[in-house]
Amino acid sequence: MNKNLQEQIIRSSGVNVLKCMRCGKCSGTCPSYGEMEYHPHQFVYMVEKGNIEPLLNSESLYKCLTCFACVERCPRGVEPAKVVEAVRLAAVRQQGNNHLVPTQIPGMLDEDLPQQAIVTAFRKYAK
Repeated sequence: MNKNLQEQIIRSSGVNVLKCMRCGKCSGTCPSYGEMEYHPHQFVYMVEKGNIEPLLNSESLYKCLTCFACVERCPRGVEPAKVVEAVRLAAVRQQGNNHLVPTQIPGMLDEDLPQQAIVTAFRKYAK
């Protein structure tokens, strides 16, 4: 358990992970549920327990749509999407772990993709 990393994630997310009662309502409303190895309530619980390493190495970080459906559904106001974003930020800040590099962009473009999506992807996947 990396206590410093746990504290960094909690601080950067601004979420009190201890408020989570693990009811699963956040995960039940997640549109990416079927694609994720770890679900929103599991992110919160694993951060609470300091079990960060599996999250840092999980593709679930990049499956989260950041739609905040989980935030709207949480009866305790825990905001799981902010925890996922904080873990993702910690992962991309590690040397060489950027999920998106500029040379990949041309192959992803099509005429229907709004330019804002490219900007958002860079903010989300490359820090």
